[in-house]
Amino acid sequence: MVRANRPWRLVPGLSKALAAALATGAVATVNSTIWSLAETLSMPRLVIATVGSIGLMIGWLIVDAQLWHRPTEISREARKRAGLYNASTVLTVGLGVVVCYGGLIVINLVWALFIINGRVFASVTRTPLHATEYLTLSWFVASVATVGGALGSGLESDEAIRAAAYSKREQERRHMLQNGHSD
Repeated sequence: MVRANRPWRLVPGLSKALAAALATGAVATVNSTIWSLAETLSMPRLVIATVGSIGLMIGWLIVDAQLWHRPTEISREARKRAGLYNASTVLTVGLGVVVCYGGLIVINLVWALFIINGRVFASVTRTPLHATEYLTLSWFVASVATVGGALGSGLESDEAIRAAAYSKREQERRHMLQNGHSD
């Protein structure tokens, strides 16, 4: 089901969320407070920021677009089917968000390499600007930008999110289930 939903389509399918994430990343990359925060964050905190921002984006998309399936029947089979649909939704949206996150790291890294002046960075952070600082900053900015993208996804229509998250067949199946018809 996840492969049929083509999770990689989520990124271009959510243009408003992507625009918000890119704008947030561009602004955050040139923000000296973000530089200082990135320099002081430990690896565990960067990982927590990553997991938190990705989880927020996944949750926001699922809740805001009402992608969570609730069975209309009480039967064990209906609950099992709903669990399968919800697991495929979380995996589909999750994979799409992870792809977006990876893209944001790369885009933010290129932007940082182009725009940040090493002397200015060092005067603010008291740390010379080397590859490690670029990578850490890009990683942290991707987390900040993902939160911005989650907020921007609120500007997307539910239909746009469903179209980006589900294959045509899955959309039809969910519509039938929502209207009380079984497979």
